[in-house]
Amino acid sequence: MKTSFFKRKEPLTDTQLLMTISICIFIVMYVLAITLLGGGFLRVKQIFDMLNDNASLIIVACGLTIVMIGGGIDISVGAVTSLVVMSCVLYLNDGGNIFVSVLLALGIGLAFGVVHGFLISYLEIQPFIVTLAGMFFARGMTTILSVNPQKVNHEAFAELRNAKIEISWLGYTAKNGNTMPAKIEIGVVIAIVCVILALILLKYLRLGRGFYAVGGNQRSALMLGINVKRTRFLSYVLSGLLSGISGYVFLMHTGAGNATNADGMEMNAIAAAIIGGTLLTGGVGTVVGSFFGVLILTTIKKIVVTSGLNAPWWQSITTGGMLCFFILLQSVVLSRRAKKKKT
Repeated sequence: MKTSFFKRKEPLTDTQLLMTISICIFIVMYVLAITLLGGGFLRVKQIFDMLNDNASLIIVACGLTIVMIGGGIDISVGAVTSLVVMSCVLYLNDGGNIFVSVLLALGIGLAFGVVHGFLISYLEIQPFIVTLAGMFFARGMTTILSVNPQKVNHEAFAELRNAKIEISWLGYTAKNGNTMPAKIEIGVVIAIVCVILALILLKYLRLGRGFYAVGGNQRSALMLGINVKRTRFLSYVLSGLLSGISGYVFLMHTGAGNATNADGMEMNAIAAAIIGGTLLTGGVGTVVGSFFGVLILTTIKKIVVTSGLNAPWWQSITTGGMLCFFILLQSVVLSRRAKKKKT
C-alpha cells in the first residue's frame, strides 16, 4: 500500500476564497499607493492611524458580518453607536462613574439587539423594516439628547482616552528633528480582540456554525436540529452588543458627542463586509475579511485625498465604484466556481 508524503489539500471554501481575494487586493492597493504616491503611505504610522480612526467601524462591521452571515441585515448600527456616544457623554459630564458608563453603553446596545432580534426572529417581521425603525428611533433620541456638541469633562475618562501604546522604533523623524512615535489607541486593541473573539465564535463554536447554516439554507438548518429562531435572535443580540462597544470606542477616540456622530457608519460597515467577502444572501463571510474591507475603504479615501481630490463627493464616488467592483467580482468568481463543481 503506497502512502503519499503530501496530503491532498482541501479546496478553499467560498468564504476563504473571497477573504483571500480581499486581502490580496488590499496588499496590491497599498503597494501601488506606496509606489505611486509615497508620502504618508511610506510610514508604518499610516497603518496605525487608519486603525485608530476606524476602530469603532471595525467593531460594528464584525457585528454586521455575523448578522449578514445569518441571512439578515442591520442598518441601525450607526445610529445605536451615536446614541451610546451621546448618552455616555451626558452621564460622564454629570459626574458618573466610568465603569457604570461602560455598562450603560453595553446596556443600550443589548437593548436594541434584543428588541430587533425578537421582532425579526419570533414575530417574523422583515429585518430591513425593523432595523430601519431602530435607526430612526436611535437617531431621534440622539438628537433630543444632544442640544449642543459636548466634550467629556471627566478626569478618569480623560486618562483612559489618553492611554496609548507607543512604538518608537516604528515612528519617523519629522522635518523639525522631532521623533514621531507610532501610537495605538486602546480602542484598536478592543477592536482586534472583538475580531478574534468573533472569528473563534464563527469558526469553532456550534453557534457560529449555526449562523452559516441558517444563512445558507434555513430548511437544511432545521433538519440538522438547529433552532433557527434562536440563532437569528442571537445574531442580532451580538450585533447590538458590538454596537454598544463601538459607541464607547468611538467616544474614546473623539472625546465628544453630537447629533452627527457615526453618521453613515452603517453604510460603511455594510460596504466593508461586502468588500471583505460577506454575501447579502447569507451563509458566506468572515470577520477577518470585513476587517480588511475596512482597511480597503480607508485606503481608498486616503488615496483620493492624497491625489488632491479633497471634495467629499470624490470619496463617495470611489467607494461606490469599489463596492460595485467587488460585487461583480464576487458574482463572477462564485458563478465560475459553481460551474466547475457541476462539471
